[in-house]
Amino acid sequence: MKFTRAIVRPPDPSLVRGLTTAGLGRPDLRKALAQHAAYLRALEECGLEVTVLDPDDDYPDSTFVEDTAVLTTECAIIMRPGAASRRGETASMEQTIRGFYDDVPRIQAPGTAEGGDVMMVGRHFYIGLSERTNSDGAHQIIRVLESHGMSGSTIPLQDLLHLKSAVAYLEDGNLVVTGELLGLSDFSGFSVIPVDEDEQYAANCLWLNGTVLVASGYPKTKQAIEVHGYKTIALDVSEYMKLGGGLSCLSLRF
Repeated sequence: MKFTRAIVRPPDPSLVRGLTTAGLGRPDLRKALAQHAAYLRALEECGLEVTVLDPDDDYPDSTFVEDTAVLTTECAIIMRPGAASRRGETASMEQTIRGFYDDVPRIQAPGTAEGGDVMMVGRHFYIGLSERTNSDGAHQIIRVLESHGMSGSTIPLQDLLHLKSAVAYLEDGNLVVTGELLGLSDFSGFSVIPVDEDEQYAANCLWLNGTVLVASGYPKTKQAIEVHGYKTIALDVSEYMKLGGGLSCLSLRF
């Protein structure tokens, strides 16, 4: 498929209070802003028209917009984050998304779901069952998808924050995979690009119209992706890594 638009939200000073178990220290706001600006430029370089929302100091994690919604070719689904402190992020995002979509259902309690657990592969969606996305939320997503002629399936996660922390679809049947998802039967039909244990963070990469955004500092993964014929853009996301976030987390693409 081809992406034409993206939605992003720059961080603000509340970023330092974001949820994290990474143990890498507090993010530096100045660096985070510079890294976000470079990310925005990369999206535009890949041909996307980017909607930039205002920072939201009420929600320290709100720069990770991917978790608020799942955008498909047919509809947009507003998530209900598993982290209770993030649930208020969806209201303003829904207003924005309704400017692009007519059908915008919401995940309802007791379901929880975050977009970082949802990987689109054509018209099928893999949904990770994690601390943030429960079975009820996942099956609500699947019911919406099926009502639009799409499909979904679930993948139980053990230690991952989100499914896309360890897998990325690069189109053309190629998957970047690492950690507990390596060897998974669900992915047996794909050409797998394995990521070494010492570069696991780089598995959260992002395909955009033939170019793959990769986290800088992971040369083996970057080279492995390039060997498969993709152009890459390496981006420093060190400050977002401190909050457990990565390249896909910082935008919604459609």
